[in-house]
Amino acid sequence: MNSIVWLSEEEAVGFPPVAHALTEPDGLLAAGGDLSPERLISAYEHGIFPWYAEGQPVLWWSPDPRAVLFPHDLRVSRSLRRRTHSGGIETHLDRSFDAVIAECSAPRSAGDGTWLTSEMIAAYTRLHELGFAHSVESWQDGQLVGGLYGVCLGHVFFGESMFSRETDASKIALVRLVDEAEARGIVVIDCQIPSLHLQSLGSRSIPRTEFTTLLLQHCHPHLPGRWA
Repeated sequence: MNSIVWLSEEEAVGFPPVAHALTEPDGLLAAGGDLSPERLISAYEHGIFPWYAEGQPVLWWSPDPRAVLFPHDLRVSRSLRRRTHSGGIETHLDRSFDAVIAECSAPRSAGDGTWLTSEMIAAYTRLHELGFAHSVESWQDGQLVGGLYGVCLGHVFFGESMFSRETDASKIALVRLVDEAEARGIVVIDCQIPSLHLQSLGSRSIPRTEFTTLLLQHCHPHLPGRWA
């Protein structure tokens, strides 16, 4: 297949099979539609996520292979472990989701744009209000210095973005996420696109078919609620 499907906001929520996604650009599956909670939840259930720039239609992706982190694979260096326990940074859950997503949307360097559009920020904030999106935060001296956010459906956490204002602050949030995942029975953390940074922490790439099989087994949008 060498073309993508165009979705309509008026049509029922639905997506083409992920096997129809393009190989170049890798994983582009569909365009259009909206970011309603129903459509976003359906997308994640099927291994699809939105990623587009301001002014573009919504673009939906399902890359192959898929980057994932299995909680038991997390690699924590001695220095990071020391900093996690005695570095003056404490972690919290869902204390300040709005601030985390705002920090994640900030340009990473001068001249850079952001892939987090105002429409996406509003959509994930709504998912947070409904109990599906969560933030893991690193705090130092009462200030938010790092964190991440994502969507949790059943026993799968779909990581979306992270930020850091202090050394290792986002890594410390990831360590807390993995601890929380193990406590809540989460079997896999979706990292979407491979990166050297996440690979150094234990993520790996698996075939899309293996990822969608995991979703069929473990991804169920039940019992949403704030993480304590």
